[in-house]
Amino acid sequence: MDNLTVFTEFLLMDVTGSRELQVLQGVLFLLIYLGALLGNLMTVTVIVTDTCLHSPMYFFISNLSLLDLGTISVIVPRAIIDSMTGHKMISLTECAAQIFLYILFAAVEFAFLVVMSYDRYVAICHPLHYGLTITPTLCAQAAAGSWASGLVYSAMHTGALFWLPFTKTNVIQQYFCDIPQVLRISCSDVQLSEFIIIAMNSVEARNKTISTCTPQLAILLLFVISGAIAVLGPSAKEPSFKNLLTAMFYIIVPPFMNPIIYCLRNREINSALGRMFN
Repeated sequence: MDNLTVFTEFLLMDVTGSRELQVLQGVLFLLIYLGALLGNLMTVTVIVTDTCLHSPMYFFISNLSLLDLGTISVIVPRAIIDSMTGHKMISLTECAAQIFLYILFAAVEFAFLVVMSYDRYVAICHPLHYGLTITPTLCAQAAAGSWASGLVYSAMHTGALFWLPFTKTNVIQQYFCDIPQVLRISCSDVQLSEFIIIAMNSVEARNKTISTCTPQLAILLLFVISGAIAVLGPSAKEPSFKNLLTAMFYIIVPPFMNPIIYCLRNREINSALGRMFN
């Protein structure tokens, strides 16, 4: 039997070998991260400080902003440091922690999106019963259930991914521990597939809800489609600009765009921002 090398570190590959382009990539990631940080923190601050926004919808939006902060902070700060310093190694423990936290925040965010869709459905289709249906107790239970389901989901998938030792190769063709790339070098055969099905009886209510949530649905579809391309696409033999863009669309773009969608397009939040700055 051939001797097998069990890897405890991974080599992260940049899209380019040019040092100048790596620094430029780090600067670009830094600007996007600061924009996402500012937008999400501003959203949370204005919702917490303005009593006019103390309602279930804005409670969910503030939690969504915190989750976006967690999602982008798991990966992007280290990617910025690695791009600036040229460091490419990441330990097995750090890689597992990065994947666990990213899946956790992403899963909880999906759960919150489902809860928010139900909240908007009740507000649009049953406005007279909204106050009796969407209560503070229900919101707290929904938040706790979302976090509990996210923890279980993340623990199961991370455990399945790192159950067996890595013996094929330790080269990850991406600038972070990308789940599709780790899947391809893993000894275990793990397949991830998630589906969200939303059904409404009233065609008019469904159309009204979809028209209200079109930007949010667009970002969600962008996340799902780019993630599906990364998972189901051909295995990358070397880093490429296509892989970099695909990863950016499901790692960086949603946390960066969500504050713009929920703040700039929301009259109540815009009014609260005006009151806060005045």
